[in-house]
Amino acid sequence: MDDVIYKGRTIRAALDAVNDYGRPEVIRLAVLVDRGHRQLPIHPDFTGKKLPTAKEEMVKVYLQDFDGRDGVELIKG
Repeated sequence: MDDVIYKGRTIRAALDAVNDYGRPEVIRLAVLVDRGHRQLPIHPDFTGKKLPTAKEEMVKVYLQDFDGRDGVELIKG
């Protein structure tokens, strides 16, 4: 699970860590926001929202339990 998938490097690091414990039969990836611009061939199995962005823009995800509200904000760069 990831909040925002962008270049794919964070997911790659997580996959490497999982594989250090052994090779799982299946790994599924769920993300809240997919903003594209991948550097690695990693694609989520489940996506809450595809949000095309410019490379200089940022996406901020707010969750009720942590931020007091649910929402997604696109911040212009």
